[in-house]
Amino acid sequence: MIKEMSLADLDKVVELEKELFKEDAWKIAEYKSEFDNPLAKLFVYKENDEIISYGGIWCLYENADITTIGVNSKYQGQGYGQMMLKHMLSYAKEHNVENVHLEVRVSNIKAINLYKKNGFEIVRIRKSYYEDNNEDAYDMMKGLL
Repeated sequence: MIKEMSLADLDKVVELEKELFKEDAWKIAEYKSEFDNPLAKLFVYKENDEIISYGGIWCLYENADITTIGVNSKYQGQGYGQMMLKHMLSYAKEHNVENVHLEVRVSNIKAINLYKKNGFEIVRIRKSYYEDNNEDAYDMMKGLL
């Protein structure tokens, strides 16, 4: 079951984040600042105290930004990313969001395919978005109306 992330989840989420995203991984301070941000909401899916997936979203008026989404590498390809994405899209709809945005590395084909499967479209390329190797990002959007 997906639930709101708690401070008690942070160490495990940050550990998973480092494993998944290496140099781009959010630090614990960045996650803690999300807890203080009234626009932000963080979620986790856990089984037997193991974090399977996590995600974050900001909702501001008619727009939302998916800030992070990750799936434990042991469980990738089993629908957990889809489940988390659907949960965050439902959360956005509940908050009267009209458009959901996200950025994704142009090389992250698995994530791009997941987003396209869920109705996201590439709206632009953000040049040198990722600092670690100057990789571009796709800015993707989905309308919820």
